[in-house]
Amino acid sequence: MTAEKGFFGDFGGSFVPENLQKALDKIEEAFETYKDDPEFVKEYKDVLKEYVGRDNPLTYAERLTKIYGGPKIYLKREDLNHTGAHKINNVIGQILLAKRMGTHRIIAETGAGQHGVATATACAMFGMDCTIYMGKLDTERQALNVFRMELLGAEVVAVSQGQGRLKDAVDVALGDLVENYANTFYLLGSAVGPHPYPSIVKYFQSVISEESKRQILEKEGKLPAAVFAVTGGGSNAIGSFAHYIEEEGVRLIGSEPEEAATMSKGTATELHGFKTLVLQDENGNPAPTYSIAAGLDYPGIGPEHSYLKESGRAEYYTVSKKEVMDAFKELSSTEGIIPALESAHAVALVKKMSPEFSSGESVIVTISGRGDKDVAHVHDLLQNDAVFQ
Repeated sequence: MTAEKGFFGDFGGSFVPENLQKALDKIEEAFETYKDDPEFVKEYKDVLKEYVGRDNPLTYAERLTKIYGGPKIYLKREDLNHTGAHKINNVIGQILLAKRMGTHRIIAETGAGQHGVATATACAMFGMDCTIYMGKLDTERQALNVFRMELLGAEVVAVSQGQGRLKDAVDVALGDLVENYANTFYLLGSAVGPHPYPSIVKYFQSVISEESKRQILEKEGKLPAAVFAVTGGGSNAIGSFAHYIEEEGVRLIGSEPEEAATMSKGTATELHGFKTLVLQDENGNPAPTYSIAAGLDYPGIGPEHSYLKESGRAEYYTVSKKEVMDAFKELSSTEGIIPALESAHAVALVKKMSPEFSSGESVIVTISGRGDKDVAHVHDLLQNDAVFQ
């Protein structure tokens, strides 16, 4: 659906200080001006093709299909993008907006580091200053991505306040924007935050479903029975769902970790300047979260996902750490594709729900990123955590 004045049903909006609202109004004006501008759209698509490597394939996972039973499984290969994840789709779009606004200082938040790497990459390409805020715990879990960002010329700021995770990095990044809104563009990485960010991120990430819809029709001659994607903040999932939302015969299915089950256990409140479903503690504060995938350590989710759940258009289910690790190993060993731990959550849910589909149906699962960043972490988990042994 399209957001009306920044709302998706009862969710969304912009509840921010006056200075920040001024910055957001400028960004919204630029977005509305350029999103349908032929020259802007052409430059965006040209960069995606020549630099990112789109279109990326919709790969039939033949061996995984045989193992899991049920439907034919197709993998939307965002892991093959330059920088190794879906994040670059949105980054390129927002960088081009910043360029047209005459802004040369870019700030961003990152959890698993993939958005940070994509932002640092685009800033290097376009010659912009780049500061990335990242939770201290995440800098330790994703040390390789920290080095990649620094190699690309970005300043990485480790945030130690709170849990030292993604939520805290967002808090500090928003504080930076309030202080420096006159010369700074906040390149938000997920479909969260105050309006217009959820709509901006959906717009640029919808290239995922734009391609997959065309590709599945070419391969199968009909739409899939379902589209699966992992939900953290929700950017790859909303991009994966976007062009199927109006197709009522296609199930939209989001996967989330049991330890950060926002859609399953969250309640409506304001977080980071917008209203959405949020995991809250007994005092009404955002609850601590933990996932073996750093990119899923966020207590909220994009407002359109909250609307899709409440309206019944999309379904959201949890998977366990053990199920995720099994899926990570199975996709690697059967298809030669090592997924990001985030993406393995979606694969795990496909395995869990395969009995609900017939062999004459197909499903699409978005592989939102590749697993290079997680290999050392997975090795340690397999060696030291009895749950996985």
